[in-house]
This record gives sequence, structure tokens and C-alpha cells, in this order.
Amino acid sequence: MTRLVREEVADDVTQESCLALAAALPRYEDRGVPFSSFVFGIAANKVAMARRTLARSHEVLRVVPDAESDDPTPEERAVSSDGLRRLLEPLSTLPERQREILLLRVVDQLSADEVAALLGMTSGAVRVAQHRALRALRRTMGVTGA
Repeated sequence: MTRLVREEVADDVTQESCLALAAALPRYEDRGVPFSSFVFGIAANKVAMARRTLARSHEVLRVVPDAESDDPTPEERAVSSDGLRRLLEPLSTLPERQREILLLRVVDQLSADEVAALLGMTSGAVRVAQHRALRALRRTMGVTGA
């Protein structure tokens, strides 16, 4: 699993995804989209939850270090965090679906077909949503002529 750092976490997420799939099967309705989209949607949610949990636990570990480390100083983290916040702030103006599509396409480098399967959309709808999200970001950031 490329979206999770540690193999044991990926194994846990795989197991949780299988259990969630088994629990969700009675509610599954065929709506003309591939069954794999249903499965990928459950897996994507479990991966996102694991990433959030890892991020939170990583922050807790930074608060009480076991030993001296090469981590940035609090001042360096604050400057870096502020820069990252300013870069990510425009993303927060997008609807959740557009933000998710951009992150999957740009950060995770998934194809439009892969994102479509994950989100239960057509690849054309993914491309349109991505285009609209980028256009909205350009407006938010005051970029013209792009």
C-alpha cells in the first residue's frame, strides 16, 4: 500500500477494510457502477482514517521525545508549518469532493480512471471536477490568464 508508511499499519488497514466490506455488503445496491468502486471507496476511507490517526500520533510523539533528535526546532517547525498552511489554505476553499480529487490526482498521482473507480464516478466526471477545482483555486489565488 503506497499511501501508508509502515507495513504493519497497511496490514491493519487491509484487515479493517475487509471487515468493513463484510459489514457493508448487505447495504450494497447495484447502481450501474463497478463493484470495485464500492470496495475501493471503503478502502480509501480506511486509509484516510489511518493517515489521520498516524498524523495525530506522530504529533504526540513529537511532544515528548524519547531522545535528542535531528527534528527541526520549534521555530523551524512554526515557519515551515506557516508556509505549508499558506500553501494548503486555498485547498480548504474547495468542496470536499474537488479537494479529494485534486489530492488523489496530484499528490497520489492516480489516473482519472483510478480516481473514478475509487470515488464511484466516471473518468470524465473526474476530469471535469479537477478542471473546475483548478479554476476555482486560480481565482482564489488571484492567478489570471491560466
